[in-house]
Amino acid sequence: MSQWLPIADIAAQVQSGQLLAVDLVERALQTIADKDEYKAIIATTAERARERAASIDASVKDGRTVGRLAGVPFIAKDNFLVFGAETTAASNILKGFDAPYQSTAIERLEAEGAICVAKANLDAFAHGGSTENSDFFTTKNPHDPTRVPGGSSGGSAAAVVLDLAPFALGTDTGGSIRQPASFSGCVGYKPTYGLISRSGVVAMASSTDVVGPLTRTVDDAALVLDVMAGQDSLDSTTIAADQKGYTDISADLSGKKIGVVKEYMGEGVDPEVKRIISESIDKMRAAGATITEVSLPSLPLSLAVYYIVVPAEISSNLSRYDGQRFAFSAADAENLEESFSKTRGQGFGKEAKRRIMIGTYVLSSGYYDAYYRKAQTVRTKLIQEFNDAFASVDFLVGPTAPTTAFKIGENANDPIQMYLADIMTVGPSLAGVPAVVVPAGMSDNLPVGVQLIAPQKQDRDLLSIAKAVEEVLA
Repeated sequence: MSQWLPIADIAAQVQSGQLLAVDLVERALQTIADKDEYKAIIATTAERARERAASIDASVKDGRTVGRLAGVPFIAKDNFLVFGAETTAASNILKGFDAPYQSTAIERLEAEGAICVAKANLDAFAHGGSTENSDFFTTKNPHDPTRVPGGSSGGSAAAVVLDLAPFALGTDTGGSIRQPASFSGCVGYKPTYGLISRSGVVAMASSTDVVGPLTRTVDDAALVLDVMAGQDSLDSTTIAADQKGYTDISADLSGKKIGVVKEYMGEGVDPEVKRIISESIDKMRAAGATITEVSLPSLPLSLAVYYIVVPAEISSNLSRYDGQRFAFSAADAENLEESFSKTRGQGFGKEAKRRIMIGTYVLSSGYYDAYYRKAQTVRTKLIQEFNDAFASVDFLVGPTAPTTAFKIGENANDPIQMYLADIMTVGPSLAGVPAVVVPAGMSDNLPVGVQLIAPQKQDRDLLSIAKAVEEVLA
């Protein structure tokens, strides 16, 4: 089956009657069924998707206006509250949970005519970088089924590359959109913290969680971002969208000052990954960009900071899953306290338990100052270093991950090795700055993505530079 048209073209053809939304939904559902062996999808929302498609087609026929994403099928990571299927966050503890309302991001996309056709697999509660921590099954890399697609938005990235839908939604707490975009070979966009509402998205770590799109092109990412961005009264951390929007972007590298992050190009980076990123930077220079080296001295500490701050927030956010408020509850409990412990014991997977224990420990009396407070101090220093770097350059560049996609099971019994896959993505998350991954090349038939980073609220400029990089690397 051929690739999808650009998102704007699909919507335009639905609006003009050249394409029918019902046909697009059937195509997506059929492709999902045909490529089931990759295990990218937890559930479809087929019945609701067909109803919405028929309604959009009827509106077009009657001459009523339909939105900018009219008839465009998409897939939501299964930590978004969506009607038409359970929301499980790939965890047994949420099995059977039907969302009572939809997330703001989904509502905004649907208001413009987009149609959610399925829920994508993820590491349970978004804890992981491989999708192996899903309580249900492991998603396979579209380029090599023996390898991981990345995580935690591995199902979403694989879905885009497998052409299951024109775009998918992910969440990024420490690299969960960008790393799978690099491993699977698509565009992954992490906006400035607060640019897209997190209302109705299962929380992981509230101070770094962001919502973003995974797409085949930067233009597609810009359009989806444009629809979702902006303040929301249901999420007090949201910020105003750029008044100019995010779709009218210029692809021009000339005169742009780009800093190569010294700490990202040192030891531990696979030689092939380094070669591909270096060649990408050379092409940016040839297209008119001024390239310099930039150092962020605290960056090597960012992973340690992340794995103190984030588990602390996880231990707080996961405390709501107690067997009383959601679908799953241990059947053999004899009292309330036993219900709490047995539900959590049976419902949470290994990684969720690991992070709860780490988080509770670093927040506990006697350890708070030694770990949590110290980590927040280093985080503040890291933010200052990003600000200092952006005083001399417009953007930062480097690899997304130190390696290409690793084999399924390769790091499964080594949590530290698994955490190291996040080493190049956690810094921008802790600083709340926007970052994007664009496919840069292939190493042994596996994708490598280049990561571009901009100052806070410079999402429009970041999309412009990403589009320019996409063109020079094409």
